[in-house]
Amino acid sequence: MNNLPDETKKRFVAILNKKMDAGRTVNVLGHISVGLSNLLTSDDAVYIDYTDQDSNLHSSVSHFPFIVLKADNSNKIRKVREESIARGIKFTVFTHTMIEGGSIAQLFMTKETPELELNYLGICLFGETEVIREVTKKFSLYS
Repeated sequence: MNNLPDETKKRFVAILNKKMDAGRTVNVLGHISVGLSNLLTSDDAVYIDYTDQDSNLHSSVSHFPFIVLKADNSNKIRKVREESIARGIKFTVFTHTMIEGGSIAQLFMTKETPELELNYLGICLFGETEVIREVTKKFSLYS
């Protein structure tokens, strides 16, 4: 355990559009979290396996913090996306075109929608804490 990296050096941050109901919000959070994990290499994140006193294994819990923030609207998330691209931050997004009809219909709907017309519902980022903070400092904790 002593060879773990400093847990304050990196972080996950999800920013969710506050205009969604609870069910949609947790669905979007799930999608963007799983999607982001697919972009990470074995050198990016660190996961810990915990064992309780009864020898039950609780595996693959993130060593780095996962912070959830809220955005007032889609355009605030769009700006985080643009900044993430400019800074080379790994991220995933979820838009209104990814909700209905299954993956094939969602792919088509997204392809047919100009970026400026996409309603961003969430974004999930991973990277160096200081860089992530610069991009997300204007957002408050999701409550």
